[in-house]
Amino acid sequence: LAREAGKTLPDAVGELREAVDFLRYYAAGATALTAPARGIFTCISPWNFPLAIFAGQIAAALSAGNGVLAKPAEQTPLIATVAVDLLHSAGVPATALQLLPGDGQVGAMLTSDPRVQGVAFTGSTETAQKIRHAMAAQMDPTAPLIAETGGLNAMIVDSTALPEQAVRDVIASSFQSAGQRCSALRCLYLQDDIADAVEDMLFGAMDELQMADPWALSTDVGPVIDAEAAAGIAAYVAQARGAGRVMRELKAPATGHFIAPTVLRVGGIAEMPREIFGPVLHIARFRAADLDRVVDAINATGYGLTFGLHTRIDDRVQSVVSRIRAGNTYVNRNQIGAVVGSQPFGGEGLSGTGPKAGGPQYLHRFTQTAPPTFPSDEGATQESTVRAALSFVPTPTTPVSTHDLPGPTGESNRLSSWPRAPLLCLGPSPEAAMAQAEAVRRQGGLAIEAPGLAPDALQRLLGFSGALWWGPGGRAHAQALASRPGPILPLIGDMPDAAHATLERHVCIDTTASGGNAQLLAEVSVG
Repeated sequence: LAREAGKTLPDAVGELREAVDFLRYYAAGATALTAPARGIFTCISPWNFPLAIFAGQIAAALSAGNGVLAKPAEQTPLIATVAVDLLHSAGVPATALQLLPGDGQVGAMLTSDPRVQGVAFTGSTETAQKIRHAMAAQMDPTAPLIAETGGLNAMIVDSTALPEQAVRDVIASSFQSAGQRCSALRCLYLQDDIADAVEDMLFGAMDELQMADPWALSTDVGPVIDAEAAAGIAAYVAQARGAGRVMRELKAPATGHFIAPTVLRVGGIAEMPREIFGPVLHIARFRAADLDRVVDAINATGYGLTFGLHTRIDDRVQSVVSRIRAGNTYVNRNQIGAVVGSQPFGGEGLSGTGPKAGGPQYLHRFTQTAPPTFPSDEGATQESTVRAALSFVPTPTTPVSTHDLPGPTGESNRLSSWPRAPLLCLGPSPEAAMAQAEAVRRQGGLAIEAPGLAPDALQRLLGFSGALWWGPGGRAHAQALASRPGPILPLIGDMPDAAHATLERHVCIDTTASGGNAQLLAEVSVG
């Protein structure tokens, strides 16, 4: 991990532990599965977590009973080879798990072959959308795509935050792993009242960071993955430097693919053109009265992976958390390093399809439950009728369910399920559409019956999160959904699972930051 992926030794050890956690978690979860496997899954993993995500995808697919075609990132085939060899030596049959290293051409073949029944992918939003197009054209129209993609992750630090704690967490969130994490902090919002002091402290902390060979224990920031990545990030920073927006920039080693940790000034997250996958932090300032507008601007990006908040006002925590649209929110701590089983990881919108990796809903997507059969006659719902129905759907204000997850003392981990935008129930018959709607509502979701809706209407309608189709064909519907810009929307051909109907949002709070762990104090007083 240190040599091939450029990880520091602490990062490498953490990733090894995460890989083991995934194997154990999915093996244990498989004992509760009752639905049959789908068949063959293609698993495509990224170079930034070449062991943990690679092993997690494989473990989930195998645990549910599927065969796996594992395609690692072209930059990290050696780690994948070692992992697959270990799995084979542990008893996984070679006929159930096959390694196919290579470039994007290999991935393209594995995501367009009709013999594949599903795809698990972690990588860029753009690549995920291309995969969806290929699947809709060549594979079963209802084959699932489980995608975890990128994010423009923000953190808000208000005037009540503990500056030392906020700076510590900003350093970790932005620069650990050289910023090469999907969850890494990209845009920091500082309240005007404390911005000068926090920036001075942040710049001082940055000056202590050591960039060197990741094999050395003293190294804090290693290289980025390759020369192409380094060149792209360097060009972005150079452009900002020319515009006078560089606030602080360290000096990188002369050799190797190093990018120095850098801080850039922006007016807000809307000025960030894309995700910069490296140690580059953008800082914006805000006034206390503009907090709601900041949250709106973060939501308006369309991304929803991670979000951080530093404040000691409980009401503000509740207000911001209830409004932010992000899969993982972290309060008074860093926003990286999700722990399997404690902080299920995954985003919404442009940041992923769900369900969350390392969470209770993930394995179900690797299985299938056949729907009941209905008469073949089709309805004829008009697009205008569906558009009118969508316009009357209220924005959910409360979750369907919330439950606490295990975690260390001094930390609260809570997973909530929120209704997604409505699923369109396409039938094709009215009876099938009614049954689909009932199945979605049983899972806590919203549904609109639209039997016989023309496929091309799916390209134009707004405000829905996917569609159900129980019948032959369906390719035109899948291709219409795949051609839409924005989030990836599924065509569901079996009984919907909970993650089809609802969004999983996780909130992790460092409860010690506001003066103590109330839950622990209560337990002590009762005892």
